[in-house]
Amino acid sequence: MKFGNLVSVKFLHLHLLFPDTEERSQLANKIKALSRLKAKLLVIAEEQRASEFKQIRGDMVKADWGQQIRNYVFHPYKLVKDVRTGFETSDIASVMDGELEGFIKAYLKYKYKTMTTEGVSKY
Repeated sequence: MKFGNLVSVKFLHLHLLFPDTEERSQLANKIKALSRLKAKLLVIAEEQRASEFKQIRGDMVKADWGQQIRNYVFHPYKLVKDVRTGFETSDIASVMDGELEGFIKAYLKYKYKTMTTEGVSKY
């Protein structure tokens, strides 16, 4: 092992250490250690991006029977009911035209309520 050419690159924020003694010069070892550090930081950033995306996206559920979010009844009566929140309306035409504010508000209240009961509230 060539200790005279040893270069250690530390990234204090994440407590990462990258020693390198493979090359003859300290400059070459420093360049290799910095490239290894950069690669590791890119991997960490990609993992963080993926976890944030997964958190925003939520759990993906297959579109199987019993996995629906809303029930639409057109006959013999008119009703749209959100299965998760219990919110319902008989104005099917407006829901089909895209007026979902009532469902969105009910879901936000439901989500806030579940977050506070789990002790995860940030408020």
